[in-house]
Amino acid sequence: MSDTKSKFLEVYSTLKSELLHDPAFEFTDESRKWVERMLDYNVPGGKLNRGLSVIDSYKLLKEGKELTDDEIFLASALGWCIEWLQAYFLVLDDIMDKSVTRRGQPCWFRQPKIGMIAVNDGLILRNHIPRVLKKHFGGKPYYVDLLDLFNEVEFQTASGQMIDLITTHEGEKDLSKYSLPLHHRIVQYKTAYYSFYLPVACALLMTGENLDNHIEVKSILIEMGTYFQVQDDYLDCFGDPEVIGKVGTDIEDFKCSWLVVKALERASEEQKRLLHENYGNADPACVAKVKELYMALDLQGVFAEYERTSYENIIKRIEAHPSKAVQDVLKSFLKKIYKREK
Repeated sequence: MSDTKSKFLEVYSTLKSELLHDPAFEFTDESRKWVERMLDYNVPGGKLNRGLSVIDSYKLLKEGKELTDDEIFLASALGWCIEWLQAYFLVLDDIMDKSVTRRGQPCWFRQPKIGMIAVNDGLILRNHIPRVLKKHFGGKPYYVDLLDLFNEVEFQTASGQMIDLITTHEGEKDLSKYSLPLHHRIVQYKTAYYSFYLPVACALLMTGENLDNHIEVKSILIEMGTYFQVQDDYLDCFGDPEVIGKVGTDIEDFKCSWLVVKALERASEEQKRLLHENYGNADPACVAKVKELYMALDLQGVFAEYERTSYENIIKRIEAHPSKAVQDVLKSFLKKIYKREK
């Protein structure tokens, strides 16, 4: 894995260099330095799971055949396109959520002299993706399919973010709007498509597959993405900030979190009143009351049971798939996220 990761990071340097010398724009020293610093701060800093998953998935789909250097480069380039997409979403998401830290360091817009320039930086990140795709995949038979895929997933993610924002930020804070189906919709569109389906879809296109023949694979990956986000909601409240690299703010931000939905399902009228009074309030005393209520309702136990049944259901669906190679891809994804702590 470390060898794959080091090769992957080499490809980042190559792509960055190409983008910093893109003939479509006349860079000055100052603008080139700005973009380079912005890229280094926002693109390669995470766990890189989404990007590396393209290479892992492609290898498994090739069923043990040795990959050529060119294949490794192309799979890595697609992986980096996903990491660029992720960086673009996160830079803008942090501004919208007024977040403080990301990946254990201050959010990009909180850096000195950055501020709202970060909005344009987000747009630059987004616009780098078609530049990379055109340069390295322009001559491939699946080029148009790749463009379609990235455009569609970006649209789905932005739409998921919209549902999240209008549910959370607009008008009266009304917990009665929050339900499991709403949570699932937000998660499916905001997280699952780009984090789970996109890496596998890239690998399938590289192997010459038609994505229309893989609707069940997409469905399983969306279910996995939902499970991943429920874990995320759980870790936001019960995870160790030192381990997960950020301080959770779902309670303060009035998020439609899986935890609050489950609390509303299980709470007495009195407990619901307590939730309504304290949820979405940044006062640490209010946050503490919500967390105490979560403990009283045994949401840790509820989550453990959810994790077990989800895992069993996903495994059953994977093992029903006719292709052993596709099964291996899906199982490798599930293994990475099952019982994770960050």
